[in-house]
Amino acid sequence: MNRTTLSLIAGTTALAAVTGVAVLSAPAAPASDGARTAARLPVERTRLLCPQPSTSDIAETSYASFTPASEGTGSAGKAELVAAGAQSGDGAGSSGSDKAGKGKKHSDVPAVTPKEPGTPVTASVSGADNPALIATATGRFAPGWTIQETTQVTAGSGRGLLGIGCGVPDTEFWFPGVSTSESRTDYVHLTNPDDSAAVVDVQLYGKDGTLKSTVGEGITVQPHSSEPVLLSTLIDDQESDLTVHVSARSGRVAAAVQALDDKLGGDWLTASADPSDTLVLPGIPEDATDVRLIAFAPGDADADLKVRLASPSGQITPVGNETLHLKSGMTTAVDLGDVTRGEAGSLVLTSTGTPVPVVAALQVVRGKDGRQESAFIPATAPVGTRATAVGNGAKDTTLALSAPDGTATVKVTASVGSAGGAAVSKKYTIKAGTTQNVEVPVPSDLKGTYALTVEPLAGGPVYAARMLHMTLGGVPAFTVQTLPDDRGTVAVPEAEQDLSVLLKN
Repeated sequence: MNRTTLSLIAGTTALAAVTGVAVLSAPAAPASDGARTAARLPVERTRLLCPQPSTSDIAETSYASFTPASEGTGSAGKAELVAAGAQSGDGAGSSGSDKAGKGKKHSDVPAVTPKEPGTPVTASVSGADNPALIATATGRFAPGWTIQETTQVTAGSGRGLLGIGCGVPDTEFWFPGVSTSESRTDYVHLTNPDDSAAVVDVQLYGKDGTLKSTVGEGITVQPHSSEPVLLSTLIDDQESDLTVHVSARSGRVAAAVQALDDKLGGDWLTASADPSDTLVLPGIPEDATDVRLIAFAPGDADADLKVRLASPSGQITPVGNETLHLKSGMTTAVDLGDVTRGEAGSLVLTSTGTPVPVVAALQVVRGKDGRQESAFIPATAPVGTRATAVGNGAKDTTLALSAPDGTATVKVTASVGSAGGAAVSKKYTIKAGTTQNVEVPVPSDLKGTYALTVEPLAGGPVYAARMLHMTLGGVPAFTVQTLPDDRGTVAVPEAEQDLSVLLKN
């Protein structure tokens, strides 16, 4: 076997090893003009990482898991959920008997591995001694697999409703909106799913630029483990508006910030979309009493942004906050107040003049007079092919859809319930420049919770966010999850055999 043949085999093997790779199939007939396009095929493997839900003894955490039904996946596949810290190969899946790396057993690993695509699965755990989770799905369970972690805490710092969609590993994350102020306790949770240690740097940027810290450099996250890092231990300064940059020197991690406030409750802050000169932050609650924008320009150039609110009637400019100037490397925050004024809204940021990539997030507050709760909305990518939100109840879910660039047609499907109920779908038209809180479809005869899938059918890009809300002790508790593409498919370039590459010259 010559070197060329070995190179071809190695290249094919490397492609097949990538997480989320699709099964290669025979190419379809080429287009009449001879052009070839990449086909979108179902992913074969999905890895999700769920952070430790809470350190409160009175925490009640629910998990919801769902794989949308997809064509072309075949009948094989499995899903497994293990505690971070369990030895590789020791995991007993969702049976709850995983052995921790130091011999400790976790009895409350939630049994939320899907049994069949298209049907959600739920489970609940209580208290503080619940680990971070590493979840892996292959075959028919992989495309679009989504896990939601939602925690209720009725008292103490960060009381309220905390929610997060379990994330995927990567090498870089930006978190505008963290704080080391006296009233806040913020942790960045780092979870390593791989067989080798990851080495991570955590850098903080304040209103005056970089905050020096050697403690945040070279943090080692052991294989199959999770490490919560208290941000206030990395610097001496107490600052209310910071940006955190998490970057992996080696390996990869999933990262999320748990932000707990003594008075304003708490929630998870997920990473902003990749730096861009145009950002969309969808799903500001219509009854928000205070909205705070935190933005950061990570490059070498200052950024000037136009600030617009996409409302149900079109895009408007917030009075007094028409533009925003960001100095390079410095975090800037601006209070937008009750910017939505009783209507659904999404914030749209665009560069004026020379395009400069930025990252951004919103801290949103509902309620008043000591009964307040907060959540975060980071800038997000558009829905793409399909987005999935799980853990929805019949009366506690609000879905916001925004089409900032052009009118879009969207199909929203409610799955069967976790304990019964028939799936239903609805189509919506979202006018250009607007945001709509749509009437969410609910499965008929619903029992349990259900999943929502959002699929753009035509028109411009669509941005989406789902809010879960309830009243806890008189507090309007809520959590918001943005809905980018659920990574159910991957683009695979069309190819054909060409045996001439094996011939020697």
